[in-house]
Amino acid sequence: MIQSVLVANRGEIARRVFATCRRAGIGTVAVFSDADALSPHVAEADTAVRLPGNSPADTYLRGDLVIEAALLAGADAIHPGYGFLSENADFARAVHDAGLTWIGPPAPAIEMMGSKVESKKMMAAAGVPVLAELDPGAVTEADLPVLVKASAGGGGRGMRVVRELADLPEQLEGARREAQSAFGDPTVFCERYLETGRHIEVQVMSDRQGTVWAVGERECSIQRRHQKVVEEAPSPLVEAVPGMRERLFEAARLAAKAIDYEGAGTVEFLADHKGDFYFLEMNTRLQVEHPVTECTTGLDLVELQLQVASGQALGAESPAVSGHSIEVRLYAEDPAQNWQPQSGPVHRLDLPENAVEFDVLRTPGIRLDSGVVDGSTVGVHYDPMLAKVISFAPTRTQAATRLATALSRAQIHGLRTNRDLLVNVLRHPAFLAGDTDTAFFDTHGLDVLARPLASADTERLSALAAALADAAHNRDVATVNTSLPSGWRNLASAPQSKTFTGTDGDIEIRYLLTRYGLKAEGFDDVALVSATARHVALDVAGLRRSFEVSRYGDDVFVDSALGPVSLHAAPRFTDPSAVVAEGSLLAPMPGSVIRLGAAAGDSVTAGQPIVWLEAMKMEHTIKAPASGVLTELSVTAGQQVDVGTVLAVVEAVQPEGVS
Repeated sequence: MIQSVLVANRGEIARRVFATCRRAGIGTVAVFSDADALSPHVAEADTAVRLPGNSPADTYLRGDLVIEAALLAGADAIHPGYGFLSENADFARAVHDAGLTWIGPPAPAIEMMGSKVESKKMMAAAGVPVLAELDPGAVTEADLPVLVKASAGGGGRGMRVVRELADLPEQLEGARREAQSAFGDPTVFCERYLETGRHIEVQVMSDRQGTVWAVGERECSIQRRHQKVVEEAPSPLVEAVPGMRERLFEAARLAAKAIDYEGAGTVEFLADHKGDFYFLEMNTRLQVEHPVTECTTGLDLVELQLQVASGQALGAESPAVSGHSIEVRLYAEDPAQNWQPQSGPVHRLDLPENAVEFDVLRTPGIRLDSGVVDGSTVGVHYDPMLAKVISFAPTRTQAATRLATALSRAQIHGLRTNRDLLVNVLRHPAFLAGDTDTAFFDTHGLDVLARPLASADTERLSALAAALADAAHNRDVATVNTSLPSGWRNLASAPQSKTFTGTDGDIEIRYLLTRYGLKAEGFDDVALVSATARHVALDVAGLRRSFEVSRYGDDVFVDSALGPVSLHAAPRFTDPSAVVAEGSLLAPMPGSVIRLGAAAGDSVTAGQPIVWLEAMKMEHTIKAPASGVLTELSVTAGQQVDVGTVLAVVEAVQPEGVS
């Protein structure tokens, strides 16, 4: 019987495994990098062991250090989570050799599925439909478009879509760099790319006695950069195509039996609208999206992993599926800016409806699996996912509606996130109709889907609430004339003025608080009901509206039923040292400069790559904003930069005849 489990992972997945262990009365051990020293998963573990360093290569990917930590802390089992060493056969063997229980599949099974090239050959031999692998060196125009994929990993790292043959060498080089950085293996391959495929996967669970469960399917078709964003169970496509579920389950069981699989795993397929499907890969681990399967089956998949690792047998049949569950991945990123990852503090992350944390939903509700808490900081060393938010309801429409409402009313303060995009997707008619595929963002327009939930009018009204809350705060902290209203004068005076920067620029709020009430310029139909430093109530054209206002330094977050609004209080005076030259290229996030595309003095064209940054395990290209001359290049390859660092300056060339 397992007594103590070390989770060879971090953040949300470590907290998820710990939650099941606590319910089962099993001890917990965390490992942490220096960057994660204050992470919630460290505080929640019974024991935590430091892995010196920050980068994954120095910490979470060091299997020898992880095993040493388990032995030091007295753990008798290791759970790998997902990512890092979870699909590393050598690590699984080393765990066994150290006399510890490995909570995962046998090393040979990991090895066989570890190479996407070899796994496809094996699946084809087992009778599972596959997409043929293409040798990158032999790709022709007739093969396009193709998808470049890393052989040793997933999660979108090392994946590139190539539509022009001339682009293939550069994309192969970039994919190999990402694959090496993320997985320690630069091997890549190509396969035909289906522009509008449906991503369907089957959860399998197998025991040592040979029983293989196909525990329902999931659809994960809505993706960005080949990473899943929205996942659900059951799949709308499978529900609509007669007989598809049976064929999927049979293929998944064939795949698991072909490699003598044990434990939890996922067999992933790419399907077309007719219900034909092709094997993509088998993930020999727990998946990020496993909660939707848990909620529709009532199973705790981590608990089953522990039982199978202890030698216990599964029942003859897997539980039936009921209801519908949808999961979204809440990322610290800006979808409107090419999914640019964000880093910095998470001041507040709070969901309404008394969300359950890390537990199976057995009645309709909301579940939150998060690696951050209020006050956490998102760094540049790891994936920027803040949380998984999951709904469960009797029907798909109810699950989507409940999840969209919970997200729209959540208080998410600090970093820019993809929250608005997620809500827009969940409310989109095509999504509600089950018309989802891997081209969803292209089909329906990322610019449309990424629009803020709050309208321009809501943003202005929220700015007014923020100004009134600030005035109330000033009264609260005043040391003299505390009985007088904010901005009071004994003679008629100019209005109070506050300026905030919003989505589309500056918003100036000018108002007076008189004995007859609020007089705000441009808000003729608005009356003040009450105002405190945190709460403002306004009467807007006869409708009572409530606003919760939170301020962190100069950043202001206003939450209301009209939509969340993020503002920045503009300084009264501009600091000359903060002004940057026109044409400056600023670092959009902290990271490491890995390549330069030009030298100082070079002529460049608009859109030409100038600097490549690596941050959060992905490459990001900084391009020239206009054609001109690169008058300044302030960085070198290998240099670490902070957000806002001036990387280069492009002096635009004026067209002839323009002065």
